[in-house]
Amino acid sequence: MGQDILRRNNVNITGSGATTVIFAHGFGCDQTMWRLVAPAFADEYRVVLFDYVGLGRSDLAAYSEERYGSLNGYAQDVLDVCVALDLRDAVFVGHSVSSIIGILAAIRQPQRFGRLVLIGPSPRYVNDVDYVGGFERSDIEGLLELMDGNYLAWASYLAPIVMGNPQRPELAQELQQSFCSTDPRVARSFAKSTFMGDNRADLPRNTVPSLLLQCADDAIAPTVVGDYVRKHLPHSMLRQMQAVGHCPQLSHPEETIHLIKEYLADDGTS
Repeated sequence: MGQDILRRNNVNITGSGATTVIFAHGFGCDQTMWRLVAPAFADEYRVVLFDYVGLGRSDLAAYSEERYGSLNGYAQDVLDVCVALDLRDAVFVGHSVSSIIGILAAIRQPQRFGRLVLIGPSPRYVNDVDYVGGFERSDIEGLLELMDGNYLAWASYLAPIVMGNPQRPELAQELQQSFCSTDPRVARSFAKSTFMGDNRADLPRNTVPSLLLQCADDAIAPTVVGDYVRKHLPHSMLRQMQAVGHCPQLSHPEETIHLIKEYLADDGTS
């Protein structure tokens, strides 16, 4: 069973430290998005990379819209990998929607995680009464309609917004290619779960200490959202990054590595 999970989620392991660090990619991406960050941890930690089912080089045949129609299905992927590797007190590093996926996993099995590192977290992208998520519902509905009508146009439109850093267009091009390599059926369902979801009520249920990394000029998770998460997520600390955009592991890997290592060292887990 364990080997089946490792194959299903294309799990790759490097390093051999006493503590395991799991890197979880964001929407429309795969584990290659960590290639500039993860190797820096292999000298001190056991490093685990994986792809969610339906993404990257995972087993697409294992995908079901029933399971992955909500973020809970992706949280189960995380827990399945933890069980397969018999992990306890692991460090979970989640980018974007994986921040919320990691919180959901930690609520269900907190013993699996010693620390959470949440990069650009957002519990709700749609504005609400007394809450600013950054998008109107009509904005998200328009994006989903564009996905249905012209998937390639959707990818080319969204990638530069997510990535930011317009002076480095190759970054947005890489993200666009990642979007385009994803099965549109999987991407559409994941996008709806991500951008139409509301996980604000889950934040207070988390008991695992967490570091929030908030990028500057982030169109997907603006500063006000980072402040909201910090206020409502117990045992959390917020660090404002000099990095701009929504994908600092690609645009600013050195700062990303430094802040994660600094947090782990300060908390005595390195």
